[in-house]
Amino acid sequence: MQLEYFHMIDRIVDLKVDEKTIVVEAQVPKESTVFEGHFPGYPLMPGVLLIESMAQASGWLQLGVFKFERMPILAAVKEAKVRGSVFPGDLMSIEASLTYEGSGYAMTEAKIRVGGKLRANSSLTFTLIPFPNADMRGYMAKVAERVGFPQQAVSP
Repeated sequence: MQLEYFHMIDRIVDLKVDEKTIVVEAQVPKESTVFEGHFPGYPLMPGVLLIESMAQASGWLQLGVFKFERMPILAAVKEAKVRGSVFPGDLMSIEASLTYEGSGYAMTEAKIRVGGKLRANSSLTFTLIPFPNADMRGYMAKVAERVGFPQQAVSP
């Protein structure tokens, strides 16, 4: 995970396009400038970054389901709950499932677990747009390779 660059997902563990589910992993860094202020002497992963991690996992799921033809943009966060702390060094397992797609948007349900324990969950809504340009699509294809995204899901 590279917090400074908002690269929240380290590895795709399981992508089931037919079932519209994904599991990813993200290793929270032991040190980051984020933790210098959140909180001194008691570093915690900020709740907003937990939501961003669930959104990115959901985004990778949608990229697979929609065969990289549309780009998901986070539009709404509903019923986000932080149920426990996530600390530097924790390995987060993030699950997401696509619950709705149509009329230019999609919805997912996402969960974060650490050591099998639920730490956060949320309902997320995304606007689906065409990739704005070839550079953006190419960049995402390179990131997909880095995180182990199944390459057969990259090409339409």
